[in-house]
Amino acid sequence: MEINELYQIFLQSPRITTDSRNCPQNSIFFALKGNNFNGNAFAKNALEKGCSYAIIDEEEYYEKDNKRMILVEDCLETLQKLANFHRRQLGVKIIAITGTNGKTTTKELIATILSEVHNVLYTQGNMNNHIGVPLTLLQMTNRHNLAVIEMGASHPGEIKELTNIVEPNFGIITNVGKAHLEGFGSFEGVLHTKGELFDFLRGREDNTVFINNENKYINSIADGLLKIKYGTEDGLYVNGEIISSDPFMTFKWKAGKNGEYTEVKTNLIGAYNFENAMAAVAIGRFFGVDAKHIKLALENYFPSNNRSQFKKTENNQLIIDAYNANPTSMTAALANFNKIQANNKMLILGDMRELGVESLSEHQNIIDLIVEYGFKDVILVGSQFAETRNNFTCYPNVMALGEDLKKNCPSNKTILIKGSNGVHLEKIIDLL
Repeated sequence: MEINELYQIFLQSPRITTDSRNCPQNSIFFALKGNNFNGNAFAKNALEKGCSYAIIDEEEYYEKDNKRMILVEDCLETLQKLANFHRRQLGVKIIAITGTNGKTTTKELIATILSEVHNVLYTQGNMNNHIGVPLTLLQMTNRHNLAVIEMGASHPGEIKELTNIVEPNFGIITNVGKAHLEGFGSFEGVLHTKGELFDFLRGREDNTVFINNENKYINSIADGLLKIKYGTEDGLYVNGEIISSDPFMTFKWKAGKNGEYTEVKTNLIGAYNFENAMAAVAIGRFFGVDAKHIKLALENYFPSNNRSQFKKTENNQLIIDAYNANPTSMTAALANFNKIQANNKMLILGDMRELGVESLSEHQNIIDLIVEYGFKDVILVGSQFAETRNNFTCYPNVMALGEDLKKNCPSNKTILIKGSNGVHLEKIIDLL
């Protein structure tokens, strides 16, 4: 079946599901496969539960007489092609966002600001991979006039693949740091892969990118593009400065050299969120949102998903940044925590995953930084931290830590909780 034929079916059944447990009426089931599952085996069940059609790619599950079953060569590739075809039909202007750190928070802030005056489709949660991106695009309707699509990567070529699906009109790379080194091989590999977004835009008529003026690496790969710059230097498209971040970040910004400052009191923990907020301000202003509505949007945004969150419990004050961690974000979090005025500071840090051969040295660098800052009350979780030279308490996993916290809960502490998502430090939050 050609994509244009499948698209006609999609227009009649515009809901997509990849989960046979979730089969709403008037939907299409795509039988995707993973290491531990094969959607083809559940296609018939999806039709029985309510899906209008099932797209499969293994002939043994294909029932020729069943007109609601559609056999294709590759279900994932078909999903991606359908998403791209749909994107082309609607022609909605798309802002693509990638980066090592801050892309999800920045995406949320951009969408929050733009939604003040636009009807915006944006990536929900962390659906930023080869499956989540096409699923997001297929939620686009003619009611949307802007879209913000987040794109993640852990290997070379992945951003190129995603940009070919999305075909964005605008781009932003939040930053480039040390993450997924196991897949990228080096920092240069990270930079090259993130730069694939700019490479795509460079060959298009729409080639506007939003650039953090202080980031020399991103500036170096943006030649040949129309740069909308933000940062601290006076005279940029938008410029600003941090007023305080103890613990919530307050900053001020203005447009160009002669604009008036607008002060914004955010609910974000950490000075490192200044770059994320400034990116959102620049994009909001570019798309016609005035200062009043930018301020309103940012001040009414509350972080979630264990990103830059502040939580006061009966026993402690928690700074929760446990969704992800890499050397760049861990260093920034520790630097910020060091500056916060608080008594009885405590660290609970989990391993940073996917660092490959650099893992031990990068974990040791974090230990050395902890010592340099003078933190004494420190708990480490994971096998990588356990291999470093340190005098701190170390647990093999979060379950072992949890058992101890049930018996000996700290009190009257201000605690930074940070680690890679796979360490699952979120499981101890209710114990603190």
